[in-house]
Amino acid sequence: MTQSGPPAELRRTLGVGDAVVIGLGSMIGAGVFAALAPAAHAAGSGLLLGLALAALVAYCNAMASARLAALYPASGGTYVYGRERLGEFWGYLAGWSFVVGKTASCAAMALTVGAYVWPGQAHAVAVAAVVALTAVNYGGIQKSAWLTRAIVAVVLAVLASVVVVCLGSGVSDAGRLNVGASGGVGGVLQAAGLLFFAFAGYARIATLGEEVRDPARTIPRAIPTALGITLAVYVCVAVAVLSVLGAGALGRASAPLADAVRAAGVPGLVPVVRVGAAVAALGSLLALILGVSRTTLAMARDRHLPGALAAVHPRFQVPHRAELAVGAVVAVLAATVDVRGAIGFSSFGVLAYYAVANASAWTLDASPAARALPAVGLLGCVTLAFALPVTSVVAGAGVLAVGAAAYGVRRWARSR
Repeated sequence: MTQSGPPAELRRTLGVGDAVVIGLGSMIGAGVFAALAPAAHAAGSGLLLGLALAALVAYCNAMASARLAALYPASGGTYVYGRERLGEFWGYLAGWSFVVGKTASCAAMALTVGAYVWPGQAHAVAVAAVVALTAVNYGGIQKSAWLTRAIVAVVLAVLASVVVVCLGSGVSDAGRLNVGASGGVGGVLQAAGLLFFAFAGYARIATLGEEVRDPARTIPRAIPTALGITLAVYVCVAVAVLSVLGAGALGRASAPLADAVRAAGVPGLVPVVRVGAAVAALGSLLALILGVSRTTLAMARDRHLPGALAAVHPRFQVPHRAELAVGAVVAVLAATVDVRGAIGFSSFGVLAYYAVANASAWTLDASPAARALPAVGLLGCVTLAFALPVTSVVAGAGVLAVGAAAYGVRRWARSR
């Protein structure tokens, strides 16, 4: 039976602290355990420059997202902002980029869990993790926020241990922090694109806009707070690991934080780092499933995706069909895809998503001062997207083209 009347709304239960924690759970995840090595390989001595550039673009995007989320506090994030500020097509393209890119990112995080927990059965563990966290999300947003808080506490404790051990060891050498650009400008840009993948979680706060109390006040406070804490953590970790391994050894490391504590003379901490990486990936996966399901809900409400996915559970007040659909797709991907390909593909989609967010924020105020940050953010997103490895750019652009074609066909069918 088709439900009449306006679509059911989600329950507003999250305060500033909960929103900050969900953002931290998204950003301080597997990225800090994995992204430093490929970024160092690309940038060499320019790693810290790449980190600074990624943080600058992330800050511009965060400010744009915060302003827009306060004005449009509904599930869907930039899908809603693009639709309202730029037109239906741009909102759709942002939603398509987010759902497709972040679904790939979910698979990457699940596979990271598997690689750390049981390397020989990584795909099986990844699927089990997806099923378990989908069940947690199905039970309501407060359960997800509680679990995310516990995960963030564990990961921060592990990262603090790594920083203390590395900086306090006799192997640590400040000379290894020499900032240059041995990888060239292109290497620094590529490193920034790879590191941006680890910063992108603040969008999760915006996509949960319909479940936040007093969103006009809560969201603009939560997003920059979460981003600032994350940047401080990443700088500390990057400096500590670089001081022990140097850019060359870090670029060759398969598990950079574990290699760093081993080189610092504390091999007993390696298992702890492995557990921390697995827990961090679980935290990222939990928040990713939350965000993708809410954008799916918003697109289903507008019939860009099947309308059945717009249902809200009468008891738990969550988009249960969207969550189950997202969980099923991610489980299939986690059983079949390669983690490196998933991360590169996801990065392009995320940067395209934020390009639309910045363009939307540009329309809010005509004054040059107000437009400066979204202009820098838009330019940064486009630059970093096309600085990614060629395979990621080609795959990402191809998927965007498929989405645009699907939109055109749908509009043509409706007009007929």
